[in-house]
Amino acid sequence: MSLTFSIIKPDATKRNITGSINELIEKNGLRIIAQKRIKLTNKQAEQFYDVHNDKPFFRDLIEYMTSEPVVVQVLSSDNAVKKYREVMGATNPDNAADGTIRKLFALNVQENSVHGSDSEENAKKEIEFFFNENEIVG
Repeated sequence: MSLTFSIIKPDATKRNITGSINELIEKNGLRIIAQKRIKLTNKQAEQFYDVHNDKPFFRDLIEYMTSEPVVVQVLSSDNAVKKYREVMGATNPDNAADGTIRKLFALNVQENSVHGSDSEENAKKEIEFFFNENEIVG
């Protein structure tokens, strides 16, 4: 079993569709082994998205990610990163496959309902950013 990291983003928590997203995650063979609802501070969001700090969308991203609560999660399955990326669908919901989270729930490219790690290395970093080992119980 491997792990990946997920964020259910502010557009989704605001619309109260966390349960629907979790249902799709679980229906597709991923197990939620840690989960908490938090309100990101500006400092947390800036640290987490530091890789984008030189990009023109950085300030908008920080404003968006701190606008409403988020749900951070650790997901487990065989090949978890790849599997969750398939379940999420393309970043742009117009290009996402039918039945994926983003095709079903995203509003646009930024408000695309979920974030998922893009590699096992980043999954490890992102999980450690939000969770300590006692919070991850599988």
